[in-house]
Amino acid sequence: MLRVACAIIIQNNKVLAVQRGTNMMMAGKWEFPGGKLELGETPSQCIVREILEELAMKIQVVEVWPSTTHDYNEFKIELIPLRCKADRTSPILKEHQDFRWLDSESLFEVDWAEADIPILEKVASLLVTN
Repeated sequence: MLRVACAIIIQNNKVLAVQRGTNMMMAGKWEFPGGKLELGETPSQCIVREILEELAMKIQVVEVWPSTTHDYNEFKIELIPLRCKADRTSPILKEHQDFRWLDSESLFEVDWAEADIPILEKVASLLVTN
């Protein structure tokens, strides 16, 4: 089972989503940014490191949410969502091909990676419709 941390970064009633790069598994799918935990690393340590490496953003963890699991047949994933604050709104994409700040109306319009889908309802509840 792969243990993966993902960042739920909400700013201005929008959440950050990134699109997987063309040379990544599940290319083109949208996801909350993050990555695999390294040996001895906590989810909070992992997400701070991954977001700095992949998006060149400094973040602070605000809250750790309950994890979810998903079976992709080839592998199983435990996804650990962490609500975070970021230092800025313009990530520098190093592995992904695109990013969007999604509001409550556009949240369900992108093609999400299956493991991220169970987290969407909780994220949607935090995004205030104006």
